[in-house]
Amino acid sequence: MTKTRSLDDHHHASVNVHHADRIYSMLKDESASGRSALAASWSRSLRHYGLNPNHDDPPHRLDAQAYREARERSALLLHAAQPVLDRLASAVRRGGFCMLLSDAHGVALEQRCMAGDEEIFSSWGLNLGAIWDEAHEGTNGIGTCLAEDRVLTIHRDQHFFSRNAGLSCTMAPIHDPAGSPIGGIDISSCRNDCDTATLSFLSLVVEDAARRIETRLFGEAFAGHRIISLGNEAQALLALDENEVIVGTNKAARALFGLRAGKPMTLPDLLSDTGHEDPGRAAHAALQRVLKRCNGNISAAARELGVSRATLHRRLKRHEAH
Repeated sequence: MTKTRSLDDHHHASVNVHHADRIYSMLKDESASGRSALAASWSRSLRHYGLNPNHDDPPHRLDAQAYREARERSALLLHAAQPVLDRLASAVRRGGFCMLLSDAHGVALEQRCMAGDEEIFSSWGLNLGAIWDEAHEGTNGIGTCLAEDRVLTIHRDQHFFSRNAGLSCTMAPIHDPAGSPIGGIDISSCRNDCDTATLSFLSLVVEDAARRIETRLFGEAFAGHRIISLGNEAQALLALDENEVIVGTNKAARALFGLRAGKPMTLPDLLSDTGHEDPGRAAHAALQRVLKRCNGNISAAARELGVSRATLHRRLKRHEAH
């Protein structure tokens, strides 16, 4: 038994040295960080955070009190995420994956995996309260996703620490209605057969889950307002008041329409060709909406508007001419 352990330890040390040499070799090229996002993350891990690729201690983990406080700070995120996590849980568990919800600091707030897999995932540090930001864990799916604010996968030896080189982690960031990252949803595997096709599929899964959570957060933030979705995939969300003034937009809406914070705008203005709704067209559209509601009945429409049939006829003729 002692001899076997010695051989395993020697192999593990050899793998660590090889992994560290690969990192140091890449970072010798000063321009590597500008050409490769992975090299840029490795560089941050080594030079900014002062981490050692061969660091072998398990991930840092919050104590019970600090973990409770982290959950309290992320109460809105947790509330919005629960139905989405529960929906995905059965598929993730059956596939032998571990799903984590993290806060903006890389702290694992929620975990979903098979009960029989909890021990193995915990041995990798994929458990509640674990801290996976780049400052603690170097390049990894959770921390690097939060650092770069984009969906990404860190596959096996792309991790900075040698001890994480058996993991494949795919994560999507989650943003609050103002567009600030407040956490992320990660699916990880420690299986050797986790290939690129599987990882590509997981990227779509976590991105869709993150957007669903963001939609729920937006709905909670603008409860009582009318919310509409636009765009090819209906990801742009707008919250409107009773006068169709836009009072809230999500990140996708601001990107789609080039909106600037603090600039008041109405929905008709936003959707017009010129950026300003024509008053004559607006008045004509209002009259047409009333007519539609009344099935084209002029008398009924006039009564709803509080005017005579003759007055309504004149208004319709004037606006149609305009």
